[in-house]
Amino acid sequence: MTPRLHRLLLIAAISAAPLLCLSAARAAAQSVTIDGKSPGLTFDGIGGLSAGASSRLLYDYPEPERSQILDYLFKPDYGAAGHILKVEIGGDTNSTDGSEASHMRTRDDLGCDRGYEWWLVKEAKARNPKIKLWALEWGAPGWFKGGFWSQDNIEYIIKWLDCAKQQDLVIDYVGGWNERGFDKDWYIALNKALAKRYPDVKIVAADAIVDPWAVATAMKNDPAFKAAVDIVGAHDPCGWRSLYQRCPSTADALGLDKPLWDSEQSSEGHDVGAGPLARAMNRQYIDGRMTSNINWALISAWYANLPIADTGLMLAETPWSGHYRVGKSIWVHAHTAQFTEIGWRYLDGASGYLPSGASYVTMRAPNTGDYSMVIETMDATTTAAMKISVAGGLSAGPVHVWSTNLDSSDPSDDFVHTGKITPVGGHYSVILRPGHVYTLSTTTGQRKGDARPVAGLSEQMPIPFHENFEGNASSRRWPPLGKLARYFSDINGGFETAPCGGGRRGDCYRQVVTQKPIPWNETGSIPPTTVAGDPRWWGDYEVSAQAMLEQPGYVELLGRVDAQNGTRVSGYHLKVADTGEWSLYAEDILGENRTLASGIAAFGVGTWRRLALGFRGEEISAWIGDIKVATVQDGGHRTGQIGLRVSPFQTAQFDDVKVTSSGPPPRFLPHASMIATATSAHTRNYRGYEFSVPNAIDDRPETMWSSEFDPPAPLPQAVTLDFGRRQNVQGLTYQPRIDANLNGRITAYEVLLSNDGQSFTTVAQGNWPVTAGTKVVSWSVRPARYVRLVALSASGSPATAAASEINVVADWGQARSRRRAAPRRASLMMSPSWR
Repeated sequence: MTPRLHRLLLIAAISAAPLLCLSAARAAAQSVTIDGKSPGLTFDGIGGLSAGASSRLLYDYPEPERSQILDYLFKPDYGAAGHILKVEIGGDTNSTDGSEASHMRTRDDLGCDRGYEWWLVKEAKARNPKIKLWALEWGAPGWFKGGFWSQDNIEYIIKWLDCAKQQDLVIDYVGGWNERGFDKDWYIALNKALAKRYPDVKIVAADAIVDPWAVATAMKNDPAFKAAVDIVGAHDPCGWRSLYQRCPSTADALGLDKPLWDSEQSSEGHDVGAGPLARAMNRQYIDGRMTSNINWALISAWYANLPIADTGLMLAETPWSGHYRVGKSIWVHAHTAQFTEIGWRYLDGASGYLPSGASYVTMRAPNTGDYSMVIETMDATTTAAMKISVAGGLSAGPVHVWSTNLDSSDPSDDFVHTGKITPVGGHYSVILRPGHVYTLSTTTGQRKGDARPVAGLSEQMPIPFHENFEGNASSRRWPPLGKLARYFSDINGGFETAPCGGGRRGDCYRQVVTQKPIPWNETGSIPPTTVAGDPRWWGDYEVSAQAMLEQPGYVELLGRVDAQNGTRVSGYHLKVADTGEWSLYAEDILGENRTLASGIAAFGVGTWRRLALGFRGEEISAWIGDIKVATVQDGGHRTGQIGLRVSPFQTAQFDDVKVTSSGPPPRFLPHASMIATATSAHTRNYRGYEFSVPNAIDDRPETMWSSEFDPPAPLPQAVTLDFGRRQNVQGLTYQPRIDANLNGRITAYEVLLSNDGQSFTTVAQGNWPVTAGTKVVSWSVRPARYVRLVALSASGSPATAAASEINVVADWGQARSRRRAAPRRASLMMSPSWR
């Protein structure tokens, strides 16, 4: 049998004859009639959401990789082929992984070219002119009188629509306040304003995640509110970052006679989320009569050390190299999007569940006999058969079959055109295997995109790094869209290029938001901050910048930024006020700030001063102007990015940001040559991620290994790395999980080496604090093929062990810590169960 025939999922049947071979032996066939006259709701399309700075790094990608990514997202019959693009109306406040630029920073301001969402919308429209556009706010400027639910905000939205019109963009839908409830009178007033200026724009309400269908009950009880809202949009109706097995709406929602949409659903990990996505695409209609599905994030294009990284239909977080990843979620999305269009109609008689646990939905074209059926078998445990009959004026022509095996790790099993069959007498049969998504369609033209990046994941952003903000091709893409500097990502507030002040020539980077925005949540409390660089940077570098306060306040220079949780930026901060008071402090997402040094130095307002932080092992130095003001020892943070910060909400300028090496970084053994094993691991989807042991050596700090926690496997737990051959090794680095969760951080450890994988010798042991920073262990040079990190104790109850990244040091270079972990006297361990 050829591989192509082996993958073939369907068995042609003749008339109503019984199924052949596999089906007859294993399962009674389920009969389904696809009747073109069956009732059903209109399909409103599926797509993705760009918000919360989720697309920030995409704009900085080089060509041709950037266009390849955009093709995967928007190009019809190529990749995800989204029908709808939803974007954030920026408010200069943190909205998950950063802030997005406002078009009106004051009542008299209007900037229709700020940010990157306009660019993204245009790129989507260029690839698919039929794509529908949708806009929603997370936060808003602070100048509104009356707060968010005000007439000022209605005028703000109208001005945003004016900006779209200026750029020949037609916006189809707008909403209110993301996940912050609703104000009935405000929606009624918005509807009146749109009727005068943009009568074709439809209103979606209320984009809520807590009690998401409460808005439907309010509409039921208030006719004016009901009349103002066109579409009911609920967030995560299948549960937040769950398996999406049940997706109900409510009786009140169903009784409104309005379209019901999943207006935001978490994409989960770009590969792990494919199974839940497959369920949701079908079950939202079957269970809750929802006719649209929007995934956040469209693409995970933010830094890996920011919250819930790798949440998207695909992954693009390393623009300096051009590397990106296309996972199974793209192809699950394609199974619906490439075979349907907005305006098709669901066929209720051919949508439902099979006894095996599989679900299926069928849609037909409005003006032809074409139809498409999408089947997912995520919860099926056995192979099942389906006998299909076609009636009601639908096409009797060939049926094309596409499949994706979600249980396979081989990309060649994704979105495979397995063949076609010609129904005989309007009948045919299919075999459905567990863990698959299938599309049966009479349409043609679909394609699996084949572009691939040249760069590998492990390619880090090079040091030295220099940004002078001068607006040329070497420093930033041209033209400078929204005046954002390449690789700088705003966490809160708004930074943009502007002519330098204080007598300095050229362009600088300026924090421009002068009034605290209306925040989306507590993340809006962080001072205006922007970060840049590779989260994986080894921290032996010097970062410097020229800084100038335009008014009394303070500025900060950040280094070794290793994590961020919305309210805290973990790393080292040099803070200098206009009065000359300065402090060097360490911030951790899990604890309080620790002041390492402080004093007084010349600074002032309207004067440029050089700020610098130098790192070498645990030695940290700080400069203000040409004066070294501090040299301290601290090992709390060893890796990460650089950043700039300004006191809230004041203006300040920066220029000439440089990162230079302060010594050769350690030489780590390449992860690509290693095999990792563990005493246990949680390999099932939990909140959109899985925690298998390869995650500890995948060069992606946002992923992690975790010992089994459901049920919890007791400590000790261990990870063993096999290098494939003997290597000289002299140290290990351990990066804990980089989110704000306390669980799984190793607090007591042991490191062992082996040449044969059987007998292990202890070379180091000790204790680590419960912090986000990378931990370092060193020992004298020894040959080994295996290294084992044992978690003797860890944070959390019940305690589990976790690791974002483990690196093995072949040569410290000049980066060796001045504080070496004291190794215990070597001992020979004869392969106990966890050693």
